[in-house]
Amino acid sequence: MPVAEVYLDPATLKRLSTLKTWRTALAIAFDWGVIALCVAASQAAHNIVVYLVAVAIIGGRMHGFGVLLHDFAHYRFIDKRKALSDWVCELTLSWPILTTVAAYRSNHLAHHRYTNTDKDPDWMFKLGNHKFTFPQSWQHGVLTLASYLLVIGSVLDVFSVAKRLSGAEKPPLSYRLTRLGYYLALAILFTLTGSWMLFVLYWLVPYLTTFFLLMHIRSVAEHFGSMDYSHELGSTRSVLPFYWERAFFAPHNVNYHLEHHLYPSVPFYNLPQLHQALMANPAYVSRAHNTRGYTTGLVRETLTRAQPRPNSA
Repeated sequence: MPVAEVYLDPATLKRLSTLKTWRTALAIAFDWGVIALCVAASQAAHNIVVYLVAVAIIGGRMHGFGVLLHDFAHYRFIDKRKALSDWVCELTLSWPILTTVAAYRSNHLAHHRYTNTDKDPDWMFKLGNHKFTFPQSWQHGVLTLASYLLVIGSVLDVFSVAKRLSGAEKPPLSYRLTRLGYYLALAILFTLTGSWMLFVLYWLVPYLTTFFLLMHIRSVAEHFGSMDYSHELGSTRSVLPFYWERAFFAPHNVNYHLEHHLYPSVPFYNLPQLHQALMANPAYVSRAHNTRGYTTGLVRETLTRAQPRPNSA
């Protein structure tokens, strides 16, 4: 959906769209580092509570992988060197969470081009789906979230995502063989080091529980519940999270989704500045859908028929 109005001056947009490759590289290293620390801490503690905390945090960092993959899909890593950018993404982000940047890009750019219309693949998949029909009762909401912790919801999402991404252009044989070799090398490594149980406990379990749970919550937050689909500023939501919510629900500033839809050239690390610049524009403030908190405002807007609300600053 193209921006119908100009809410930001060109000079500011150009400045905020400038890429800093080291920022994304640091974010990737941070996510992997946190995962490694969680595994080490849990193994040292031998405590079920510590393990469950580790699962939650690792799932949150996998969610971070998905957010960074989203930036790579918009070519927000390295100027001009697109092939190198895609390989960095595949090896460090997309292949570990069992997807590819090309398939995701094909689906996601169509979502941007035709947001919330019958040409938007994400919208058409979710339209009428009981998990994306709002408002809904709190019992329904709790059962949906519980289905992810019980793996059922995650498995269903795996198949649905695979179906949505299947329409992407088939990659060349050399690419497919390289990807297969990547997974075979990991399988051999786990076998030689006796690490299969660690893989199950610290990768498969978080992936099939908290990762898909957090991805679902973010998907709801971005385009569903008490939305005004008649206007570009009301059909996409930005969430202003509480500090503790950032690590799980909003890694790498993904909560600024309205800002991203308006100006997708801005990389994730500049989205807070973009938000501040837009909030200085009265025309933007008067219609922008900003919600305070995932566990507060978002809950009210999805589980009840929310009354007209004041815009959050």
